[in-house]
Amino acid sequence: MQREEKQLEASLDALLSQVADLKNSLGSFIYKLENEYDRLTWPSVLDSFALLSGQLNTLNKVLKHEKTPLFRNQVIIPLVLSPDRDEDLMRQTEGRVPVFSHEVVPDHLRTKPDPEVEEQEKQLTTDAARIGADAAQKQIQGLNKMCSNLLEKISKEERESESGGLRPNKQTFNPADTNALVAAVAFGKGLSNWRPSGSSGPGQPGQPGAGTILAGASGLQQVQMAGAPSQQQPLLSGVQMAQAGQTGKMPSGIKTNIKSASMHPYQR
Repeated sequence: MQREEKQLEASLDALLSQVADLKNSLGSFIYKLENEYDRLTWPSVLDSFALLSGQLNTLNKVLKHEKTPLFRNQVIIPLVLSPDRDEDLMRQTEGRVPVFSHEVVPDHLRTKPDPEVEEQEKQLTTDAARIGADAAQKQIQGLNKMCSNLLEKISKEERESESGGLRPNKQTFNPADTNALVAAVAFGKGLSNWRPSGSSGPGQPGQPGAGTILAGASGLQQVQMAGAPSQQQPLLSGVQMAQAGQTGKMPSGIKTNIKSASMHPYQR
């Protein structure tokens, strides 16, 4: 009897140690999620999940060990119930259970589910028993068919998305035209180097110089002067502001009329 009690105490100590480690890992992970979510990375989340999974596996191994007694065969009986505050209970439960009274014992020592949950389970069991074997088989086949169709659609969508990602996108432009346009704008490739006939000047190649503009203007003035009638006014003398032979200036067609000083308007 003493040997079994010692084995039970050792198993409980090992179980409490594993549960405490699991609780600390859960607390640290929840703290990260609530306070360090802006700096949290996916690899750190995976590490936390891996740690929790390993601790759960260790806890299951402890429970399934051959030296661990079956805790389901152990019966817990409350010896003392008191509505007063128990400091030892507060310390052991970390403040979750302040008193061990008639209100708390049914919740913590219950070996069956809540009455509402138990009632729902009974209702589901009764409904399942009412269905015949043929009707149940038809429902199972219908559900399997629906799941198969859904899985096929999901697989089809995945294949289409993968093939769409591998297939190059359709071009909406002509690369040759784009390259030609860029070369024409940046380097002038393909543009004609046109210059007016008979022009000569010190400008750069492909650009009309100052001499070209002056020569064109002079020729235009000469044509206008040649086409005008050669008539002189008897009392007016025309003075041209710019001569045609003057270099570097465009001749002007503006004339200034000056009256003779000998002709006074009040002279009789």
